[in-house]
Amino acid sequence: MSFTIRAAGGSDFAATEQIERDADQLFVDRFEARDWPPPTSAAARAGAPGFTLVAAASESDASAHVLGFAQVLEIAGQAHLEQLSVRPTEGRRGVGGSLIDAAADEAKARGYSALTLRTYADVPWNGPFYLRHGFRETEPTTDFELSLLAIEAALGLNAYGRRTQMTRRL
Repeated sequence: MSFTIRAAGGSDFAATEQIERDADQLFVDRFEARDWPPPTSAAARAGAPGFTLVAAASESDASAHVLGFAQVLEIAGQAHLEQLSVRPTEGRRGVGGSLIDAAADEAKARGYSALTLRTYADVPWNGPFYLRHGFRETEPTTDFELSLLAIEAALGLNAYGRRTQMTRRL
């Protein structure tokens, strides 16, 4: 499969909302979750501080051909990988790893020395996946990182397994 990675724009944000919804179904099924948080709306993602990259099928740049995306928040002097989602039908084809590398490159180009994220430590397509892509488990220390713990608790994410912070040095 051939794809390109580029900055999200226009109708890409609507595609990211649907991709996140579809990818989250994997968690709902795994955890038998009855109440999973909704995806970030297209408008909220487009207006968030930071950047969103999409992987688009090379034969078209239309949002219908967006295979996955990475959203990086730039908050309090940090680059934080808020969301990485790939269409479940496109999994295990290098899309997610390529998006991570592109997000790390963009964060470094913007002057950051690290990229952080929060994830499930033991879900195969989470913690172990990120370890394979240069992230290491770290402890939250900044006010921003610590605030994410309360957000996760409020969303009920802790009910489904150990959550962890991970950092990739750039």
